Amino acid sequence: MTVQGFFSAKANMASRAYEMPRIAVIGRGFSGMMMAIALMKTVRFPFHLQLFDPNSSVSGGQALAAGNSSEILNSRVRDLSVSAGDPDDFNQWLCGNAPFRSAVPAAIPGFLQIFVPKSIFSDYVYQRFSEAFSSRRDVSVQVSGDLVFGVRRTHGGGFHVDSDGAANAPFDMVVLATGYGLADETSPAGDIETLPTTVRARRLVSRPHTILLGSGLRVVDRLLQMRDSGYTGQVSIVSRRGFLPQSHTRNNADPIFPAEEMPNQLSEIVRFIRRACEAAEGDGQNWQSIMNGLRKHARSLWRSLPARQKQQFNRHLRALYDSHRNRLPEALHLRLQQELAEGNTLLRRGHVIQRTPTGLIFRPAGRQDTEQLYADDVIDCRCQAPDLNAPLLRSLIDTGLAVPDELGLGLAVEATGALEVNGKATGALFAIGPLGLGSLPDIDLVPEIVTQAYAAAESMAERFHPRCKAV
Repeated sequence: MTVQGFFSAKANMASRAYEMPRIAVIGRGFSGMMMAIALMKTVRFPFHLQLFDPNSSVSGGQALAAGNSSEILNSRVRDLSVSAGDPDDFNQWLCGNAPFRSAVPAAIPGFLQIFVPKSIFSDYVYQRFSEAFSSRRDVSVQVSGDLVFGVRRTHGGGFHVDSDGAANAPFDMVVLATGYGLADETSPAGDIETLPTTVRARRLVSRPHTILLGSGLRVVDRLLQMRDSGYTGQVSIVSRRGFLPQSHTRNNADPIFPAEEMPNQLSEIVRFIRRACEAAEGDGQNWQSIMNGLRKHARSLWRSLPARQKQQFNRHLRALYDSHRNRLPEALHLRLQQELAEGNTLLRRGHVIQRTPTGLIFRPAGRQDTEQLYADDVIDCRCQAPDLNAPLLRSLIDTGLAVPDELGLGLAVEATGALEVNGKATGALFAIGPLGLGSLPDIDLVPEIVTQAYAAAESMAERFHPRCKAV
């Protein structure tokens, strides 16, 4: 469904848009749609909202891309509500969804503990957005299919959004909700996009062979999709570190964490967490509860580490940490383990040197020599990192409206998503979701994005309130 048709009902409000505070949200993936929901539920006075995205339909961004029925979200229903203060909202929506309820009768009367397909969650998010929009007759919403390549400050203190479409009036606030910061799908992002996402080779071996690059959730999604579609060939998962996602517990693992104070050195922190996991297992609990408890401390812990230790974590521990925080539903983890045990799927640790027309050149971990891996397909399943040289981000950095975080993982932000420059929040420019991953651990997860979006909306409401009359 295209969004242009959906928004035509309020086209008659366009003439009022210039009399209202104007907010631009760049991106209509999950972060962008969540920001729109939060604004319409939090800002209780008239405003104009313009959503920019070159895609013609609402999508889930990287988090919900290609939401096939076989792709299951890695968070339970209980953690996916988009309603502030109502963690049961998604569960209630599922209970009221007759087709889903009839397909999953065993979970009645509730679905809090289950994992659902990405497509179901995407439908839920879009419906909640539609409902929030329909309830706000005082809000003007405009959807633009323009590609945004720059944001600059005006003489009057607002912001121009530069795009490949028609010129827009200045905006009072701008929200970057571009997921991982790519201006468009063809923008380069280091070694991830310098070659085509898929390389097809002529058959060199009798049995079909596919190489999947990466080791995270997207690799498992692609592998299981291939098997569900009838692919019987060999699959090789090629990853530098080789840490595949771990398993969720069968039922929810309530967060626990040691009461004693954590050390302040990275190596000691790692030992502290390992001992806590071992102690939990010895007490009949599980390490997943410790990792869930760690999330409550992650933000303050991350901010307390000096830059050198953050860099060490990013180089040596992030892949291991991600494999334990981004976990698989138990049933999917069992399927992955069966694939590996039967030899139908191989895990190869090492470094990809170069892609070739017949596969790739690969240096196995711990060796100096290289080998040629022949394959019919090479599919890149690695998550796209922010490209700080993409035109949109570069325009902000070059004009001093934003700065990279100290690891170069994205932009420096405060907890609300407000861009942080020289230790101060800009107040009118925000980056919601994964763009702030270098400043805020776990900000690529749904619960954290939801919390941040509402915090950003409250900040905007406070900023506008002196000049706006409440509804």
